[in-house]
Amino acid sequence: MELLEGSSSESTVTTVKDSRVVQESEETRYCWVCFATDEDGELSPWVQPCSCKGTTRWVHQSCLSRWIDEKQKGNSFKKVACPQCQTEYIIVFPSMGTLANVLEGIDALVRRVSPFLTAGLIVGSLYWTSVTYGAITILQVVGYHEGLKIMDNTDPLLLLVALPAIPVSLVLGRMIRWEDVVLRFIQAKDNRARKFPLISLILPVADDDDVYTNGEIPPSTDPVSQTSDPLSVPRVLCGALLLPSISSIIGHAFFDSVQNNLHRTLLGGLAFIAFKGALKIYFKQKQYKRKKQRKILDYTEENVRQFASRQAPSMAATNNLNNGARNLADLQWPDNS
Repeated sequence: MELLEGSSSESTVTTVKDSRVVQESEETRYCWVCFATDEDGELSPWVQPCSCKGTTRWVHQSCLSRWIDEKQKGNSFKKVACPQCQTEYIIVFPSMGTLANVLEGIDALVRRVSPFLTAGLIVGSLYWTSVTYGAITILQVVGYHEGLKIMDNTDPLLLLVALPAIPVSLVLGRMIRWEDVVLRFIQAKDNRARKFPLISLILPVADDDDVYTNGEIPPSTDPVSQTSDPLSVPRVLCGALLLPSISSIIGHAFFDSVQNNLHRTLLGGLAFIAFKGALKIYFKQKQYKRKKQRKILDYTEENVRQFASRQAPSMAATNNLNNGARNLADLQWPDNS
């Protein structure tokens, strides 16, 4: 009996000690921001800002304030929540006075409205730039006096709609690739127009049977897409906005006998577009023919010696340019060490 009583008393003492250890561990506060405890001697007050349990429920007031400042990024009214339990923090600000509150409200309003005002200013600037470009284009194409007379006799509201439509129409027209349509028409196998001597002389087209022999398989992709350039926004804008000036110059150079300014500019523009398109069609057709006739050779010493020597001059020129630029940079920025 005495042994049983001794063992029971020992177990009771052990249970009490374990409960005290658990209670002490639960009462120990750890800041989840700086990982400090009460024993570290921090003077900052503690706070339980969320629904977390255990040691993560405690945090220093100053540490949490710095963490909230990083999350708000200058916006004091931005809502911040606990990263663990997602409980929104209750943040209370002291009163700053009537004038300061009004200024704060104005600042918040300006912050919200500024993106819309900026977008409106950008759109307005583009609109009036388009109006100015349209007016200058009319004066350039029709003639100064005739253009002023046309704009004076036109309703102002109609001008505000028609003038900015001029650069938009030029850009949209520039995006139409009529040369690709002509190329597809010429390269079609069932098209007999390309068999005429004049077209075959200007636009030589090689048949697939002449190029791919000995059972070789020709490519099945669209030949126009193989040589088509990707859409370039700067190139489209430059080509579209410079078209009236180029048309006027070509019209005065080659069609000076035409008295009407509008007709002369239109003839110059059509001549420029046709000539430029013919050159582009010829160039793209040559590119397609060259690409279709390319071959990949065996890697032998003879082929390396024969064809690598062709690339040597270009590589040497590139190296000379790089060395010259490096020497020029050394002369301009000498080493002070």
